[in-house]
Parts: sequence; structure tokens; C-alpha cells
Amino acid sequence: MPLEALRFPITPIGMHYLLIHFDVPIVDAAKWRLEVAGQTTLSLSLDALRARPAVELVSTMECAGNGRALIEPRVESQPWLQEAVGTARWRGTPLRPLLDEAGVDDAGSEVLFTGLDRGIDGGEEQSYARALPLDAIDDALLAYEMNGGPLPPQHGFPLRLVVPGWYGMTNVKWLARIDVLDAPHTGYQNAKAYRMRQHEEEEGVPLTRMLPRALMAPPGIPDFFTRERRIQAGEHVVEGRAWSGHAPVEQVEVSTDGGATWRDAELTDDVGPHAWRGWRTTWSAKRGEHELLCRAYDAAGNSQPEAPQWNLGGYANNALQRVRVVVG
Repeated sequence: MPLEALRFPITPIGMHYLLIHFDVPIVDAAKWRLEVAGQTTLSLSLDALRARPAVELVSTMECAGNGRALIEPRVESQPWLQEAVGTARWRGTPLRPLLDEAGVDDAGSEVLFTGLDRGIDGGEEQSYARALPLDAIDDALLAYEMNGGPLPPQHGFPLRLVVPGWYGMTNVKWLARIDVLDAPHTGYQNAKAYRMRQHEEEEGVPLTRMLPRALMAPPGIPDFFTRERRIQAGEHVVEGRAWSGHAPVEQVEVSTDGGATWRDAELTDDVGPHAWRGWRTTWSAKRGEHELLCRAYDAAGNSQPEAPQWNLGGYANNALQRVRVVVG
């Protein structure tokens, strides 16, 4: 997502970030079915899902690898800078009532979500599949619309999972099957991928909810090659968005002198409890070179570190954003 799109409360579809592990499946919606296997097995068409009670959910989604390219030494994977994020208005049917109809026993260990996308990861041929604990799905949505229109192919048509607050890999696209498991899932995407670890032999800790982060829409205009920002001296609005998967954002601070001093920004539009908050402040920009920073605090007391913490996958880098601005 281009960072200037932070000025939109809802990210336009073509600006929302994408990570596609394998290929985009070409799905015939008339033949597609969602299989839900609990104590009984349900098979539902897209029309049947649309006929169920529908809700809208505005949710911010961030890739677990966002900021990976800013970690040293570099790790091998998608070289995200800080743009792997977006906020969409999803429409669909809540997941939990469907599981209850399938006869889910709350003693079950996890719920496994399997998509139609298939490929090879870590040397293993697989369909993309992720499992979640039962207590993580209360707000989860089976979405068939995005931003007021049909779910686009690249975002999971005809149906995807949306789990607010969790990193993007949890939100399985092209959803085809849901299974209740009585033991932890041992598939690749849970057991080996998306885990915080320092070396290959380490089991690691699984990634879950998004860490707090504030991003600014870089002020001024960019230099074509370096992307350095240029701006005229005077009063300017500095604005952006902040979010956390653990608790609502309750404070954003901004520095215009490289972190020597900080001041509170004003929190602005609130588009939903699971979405980012807007923030803004004014800056009296004086001639010279400046480094702008921002940081978020959530209601659970979480904030952002000054520097990233290295890990093998380059995950969960919520270190402070730094924007160099030349004022002329």
C-alpha cells in the first residue's frame, strides 16, 4: 500500500496490500462449496452463505513480515518495507454460528481453515492452511464482499476468512474447508512457518496478534530516485494511522527532531474497534534537514521499540518509522 494511502480511512481495493503464497485459484462460484466438518458435516454454496445473517466488519490487516527489509542482517523472504498493510470494509456471515450448527464441541483444540491455493513451501507440497484456537474466532467473519463489492479474485473470491487483530497470514483466502481438530495442527504453516525464532533448529513462538504501530503519510513531495521528501518552510499537517491487535490505540506521539523531543498527536477518525485510528499534528517546518518519527501506544500498555529485533523470518518488526525531510 503506498503510504500516501494512509490518508484514506478505508483503503481502496487496488491499494490494499497483497501477499499470495502460491497462485490465485480460478474458481467457478456455481460449483464451489464450503465444507464445515464438526460433529456433522455441512456443505454450503455461496448463495446459501449469502442467505445467512450478514454483518459488516472494518478491519486493519498487516502482513507479519511488514518491515522485514529494514532488519539487518537481511533475511530471505518478501522484502517488505512498511507498506504491507490495509484497512477494508468486509461483509459476510459470522463464523461462530456456523460452527455451532456443525456441532462443534468447545473442548476441541483448534479450528483448521484450508484454502484452494496449492503449492510448495519449505519443500512440502500443500494447500495453504492455518489453524486457530477456538477462543480466537469469536469475532471472525466469512467474507464474500470487500469495500461494498464482490470479493476480488486476488483477495480470496469467493470466500475468505477475516480474523480481526491477527496478522494477515491468519486470514485464509479462497476458503474451501473448515475442520475442528482435537489436537494442535501440525501442518507446515502452523508448525514451521510464522514463528519467532533465532535459528532453524529452534521451535520458536507462533505469531498471533498485530503489535502496535503508527505510520505517517510522508509529508511533502518525493525525490524520484532516493524518495527523500522535500517540503517548503512553514506550517504543515503531519498525519497517519495507528493500530494494534492487542487493544485500542489510545495515544500517538510525533517527533520532528529525530526523537530528541516528542509531542502528542490528535487522534481523529475512528472507523471501528478493529481498525486503525487516524492521527494528525501540525509542524512548523524550518529550513534544513529533519527526521520525523511517530509511535503508538495501546490501551494494554504496549508501544514500539526504537530498533527492530532480529529473527530468522524477519517478522513483527514494529520499530519506529523514520522519514527524512528536507525543508527548503
